[in-house]
Amino acid sequence: MKNNPREKYDLLTGRLEEISRLGGVMSTLHWDQEVMMPEGAGESRARQMAALAGVIHEKSTDPALEDLLDGVEQADEMLFNPHEWCNIQEARRDYDLATKVPKSLVQEMAELGSRGHFVWVEARKAGRFGDFAPVLSRFIELKTQWARAVYPEWEAYDANIDPFERGMKMAELTPLFERIKKELIPLVQAIAEKPAPDTRFLKGDFAVEKQEALGRRISRDMGFSFDKGRMDISVHPFCGGGHPTDVRITTRYRTDNFIESLYAVIHETGHGLYEQGRMAEGRDLPVSESLSMGIHESQSLFWERMIGQGRPFLSHYLPVFAEAFPASFQGVTEGQLYAAVNACQPGLIRVEADEVHYPLHVILRYEIEKGLFEGSIQVLDLPEVWNGKMRDYLGLVPESDSQGVLQDVHWSGGAFGYFPSYTLGALYACQFYRALVKARPEVPEEVARGEFSGTREWLGEKIHRQGRLHNAGELTRHVTGEALNPDHFMAYLREKYGEIYQLN
Repeated sequence: MKNNPREKYDLLTGRLEEISRLGGVMSTLHWDQEVMMPEGAGESRARQMAALAGVIHEKSTDPALEDLLDGVEQADEMLFNPHEWCNIQEARRDYDLATKVPKSLVQEMAELGSRGHFVWVEARKAGRFGDFAPVLSRFIELKTQWARAVYPEWEAYDANIDPFERGMKMAELTPLFERIKKELIPLVQAIAEKPAPDTRFLKGDFAVEKQEALGRRISRDMGFSFDKGRMDISVHPFCGGGHPTDVRITTRYRTDNFIESLYAVIHETGHGLYEQGRMAEGRDLPVSESLSMGIHESQSLFWERMIGQGRPFLSHYLPVFAEAFPASFQGVTEGQLYAAVNACQPGLIRVEADEVHYPLHVILRYEIEKGLFEGSIQVLDLPEVWNGKMRDYLGLVPESDSQGVLQDVHWSGGAFGYFPSYTLGALYACQFYRALVKARPEVPEEVARGEFSGTREWLGEKIHRQGRLHNAGELTRHVTGEALNPDHFMAYLREKYGEIYQLN
């Protein structure tokens, strides 16, 4: 074997598959923690996850892994195909990063993430940011240590963005977000001056069992495979699971508003379709993994906004809504439903925000995270800073920390640098949809008939099955013929909401 790169490659992929499967176990533990685990198991689960994180770290930093990587990297380039080279390159990157991080730091972050989740849940219930502040402060310390270990020459926040959006830095994000903010705030103000669409029929008393049946039907229509996935309830809707054959989506229900739950299902189904649609071969290897959180988010927003909030989709499902909730939908027209579903109104809660206001919620969080890592914002000042930015950008001030700085789960797990992915995903989604309709002009008519297979297959071919063969910039150029371009997103918002609100 000493001089046989192919055998070394086989041994390498065997180790990579084992690490991936252990990561799948960790993902399932996370899902269980959010959905099914007894409340009293929090401390034991934190220790379990810390122990598993330690095992994964040991296997990811085993010197034998480096020996195998050295052996295959020195081989003739013609010996491996592009998929195999991608596995090698991704494994090298992961190994180099993992070996820079002490096991003790990995374990402390894993334990704090699990324990911090329960601290956040209780602080959110009580509306007391001060109860959560020590966890947040410690996480910033740990994530700064992590950043110095893996990318000592970078700014700490740039390093924290990188796991979610590889290669993306503040130098690119800040001017992008400043431009979007500059154009969005006047649009938001113009919309606020116009009469709002009638949304009264979207409010009422909607039985949870009917909401669940409706969500499952639409998720299945979109192509989500329930023999390789499931749908449950959680405080914060998400998509998890340990493998493309075990994809777990969640939503939450309000009896006075079925739209929130339904569109959470559509959103998470978009994530689930990406996972279930990954390349068939090598699903436990790096090449098949999703590309970035922004690209992943583009798939959920593609289905939620470009498809689900569009006229063709709502035209098809209006009779379905009326059958499920006849008292609310009697006499409602397609135009009324389209305007109501796309109604814009500033709100305090990010996950309930419409597509016009949503980027401002993201930019607010980006600016706060940036300030926390740069030291210009102190943790104990966060409620005041948060409320000030909400007032400036959305004209609202939270009445409690639960509606403000404590509303998101992300910081309880140390996921700093994640929020920009949401708005990047919206930009990608809009640009991908334009490319789809250009390639397949029949898509709106198919959606109006409830046919989604053509759209799903196009996304599968162009994005899902591409795995990590390209970076996000390359993929965007392959799919759309140009780099990420915010002009498409802003033009889409101006055109759509100019029509709905009759803006000049």
